[in-house]
Order: sequence, then C-alpha cells, then structure tokens
Amino acid sequence: MELGPVHHVSINCADVDAAAPFYTDVLGMKQLDRPDFGFNGRWLQTPGGGEVHLIEVADWVAPKGQHWAFKVEDIDATVAELRDAGVKVKDPVPLPGTTARQTFFFDPAGNMIELNQPA
Repeated sequence: MELGPVHHVSINCADVDAAAPFYTDVLGMKQLDRPDFGFNGRWLQTPGGGEVHLIEVADWVAPKGQHWAFKVEDIDATVAELRDAGVKVKDPVPLPGTTARQTFFFDPAGNMIELNQPA
C-alpha cells in the first residue's frame, strides 16, 4: 500500500461561523463549495491544495494535546505574520536531534495547530 498526502482534516468546533474567518482571513484559506449535510460546516483549502473541513459540534471542547500541522518554509516569517494578525504563537523551538523547528498556536475553537519547518 502506498498512501498519498493527506487530502483533508476534519476539525470540530462549537461555532463554525466564528471559527471560519480565522482560517480564511488570518491563515489565507479559500472557502470551497460544500454539500448540504444537514449541519453547519465549511470546507476550506490551503494555498498548497490541502483541505480543512470545519464541522460544528454543539458544546465542543478541544482535547488537550491533539493537534495537526502545517509545513512552512520560513517558520520565523510565518510566526511574525500570525503575531501581526493578533494570534498568540509560541516561539519556535528545535526538534531534538534535528535542525527542524516547530511552534504551536490555537484556533478560536481551542484546536491546537502546529507549524513545522522541516530540516
């Protein structure tokens, strides 16, 4: 079996209407057409072609430690852009034993997102 890149991640949030502008306005994703599944949600696409599907789940509380990551070419520049947009982002740190670096921040629903600059 040979798996390709991840097509999309599905992210739960208590209020899709409140979370979606963070992904489009701050992270620069494009909203895609989405079928009517009978519940609120958004399909979003990164400039690199990956997708994030926001799913509204009443009373959602993000689990501690669970996260997903974006690969970035320049983690310092990306962190600076996020901070300029008012996002609280931790300082990047090296991954032990590598030259790769990572950092974390949270979306408005409390979901943890990682930025990863590979070695």
